[in-house]
Amino acid sequence: MLQSLIRRSATAVVAPSPALIAVPASRSFFHLSTHQQKQQKTYSTADVPTVSGVPHLLTDNDLSPQQLSDLIQTACRFKHQVKVLNKPSDAPLAGKTMALMFSKRSTRTRVATETAVAYLGGHAMFLGSQDIQLGVNESLLDTSKVVSSMVDGIMARVGSHSEIETLAKYSTVPIINALSDLYHPTQILADLMTLHELYTPKGQEPHLTAPTKTLKNLRLAWVGDGNNILHSLMLQLPKVGMHITMATPKGYEVNAGILKQAQENAKAAGTDLGVFHDPKEAIRDADIIVTDTWISMGQEEEKKQRLKAFEGYQLTTDLIESSGASKDWKFLHCLPRKQEEVTDDVFYSPRSHVFQEAENRKWTILACIDQLLVKKGF
Repeated sequence: MLQSLIRRSATAVVAPSPALIAVPASRSFFHLSTHQQKQQKTYSTADVPTVSGVPHLLTDNDLSPQQLSDLIQTACRFKHQVKVLNKPSDAPLAGKTMALMFSKRSTRTRVATETAVAYLGGHAMFLGSQDIQLGVNESLLDTSKVVSSMVDGIMARVGSHSEIETLAKYSTVPIINALSDLYHPTQILADLMTLHELYTPKGQEPHLTAPTKTLKNLRLAWVGDGNNILHSLMLQLPKVGMHITMATPKGYEVNAGILKQAQENAKAAGTDLGVFHDPKEAIRDADIIVTDTWISMGQEEEKKQRLKAFEGYQLTTDLIESSGASKDWKFLHCLPRKQEEVTDDVFYSPRSHVFQEAENRKWTILACIDQLLVKKGF
């Protein structure tokens, strides 16, 4: 009797429930016909709409000659307002936040941007490589959409220029290029502001004088790597009427596409653009001599090779003066500086204006933020 009950109980357990009985495909509520399956779409990043109508500063080509001149004067006006008049701003960015997305470390750019945002009454949120890894743990597209939905502007310091282009493509707020491998527009604004101050005639004020008047026909010589700083200088100098000559070692020339655009800018402005490998050729008749690091972040493994390639490019007083530079030549460097690039007798001499140049990063970045976040465009 007991065995009979066990057999009957087991049968009851394994017997299929009516609710679990297979339903023919034609009767299933969840079955998709071949036609319906063909109508389904597989979505991808290509289907994410891009954002248009948002003003950005991504390359030096984003500024017309007039916009460039106005921006330099605006920076000078802010500097005069703060350092001479001791006048606070009207806090136009009160309650607003600017994200500083830096995949590469920085001293001048970070300090300049944070203090500029604070002066305008806003909050600067620093997001370094340990806080946010662009394109690593989250795609650039996703990062752009998320971050831009929560802030009012973005200052981005990236590796490849394509990264900042992707960020701008999907951002709903203005983006300023704080450095990419091809361009460094805010640095060149500081360089031009510094030269504008230095060449403004006595008795005149830089914020009341057009840079096109003070800088016209000056000649700048670059000696060093064909990098992002040189790219930006090549594109911007013709807009204020300046000539540029450059000397780079073979194999370290500028980007060919950017050189072509710079030559077109120079032709339109009627200015000279000279390309050399011999530093002496570039320095001849130069009013301003400029160099930069030979080994940028990410190029440390190339140090030995680069130091050998750049032999003879170290700027010394003897090299500059024996090359026939202008009698009143001046020196600039965007920092940080290394001894192999320029000797102390140049870097710390009265001819050097590198610290004034560094300070002006603040005023030019302030002008950019004011133009894009407060005035809503150039």
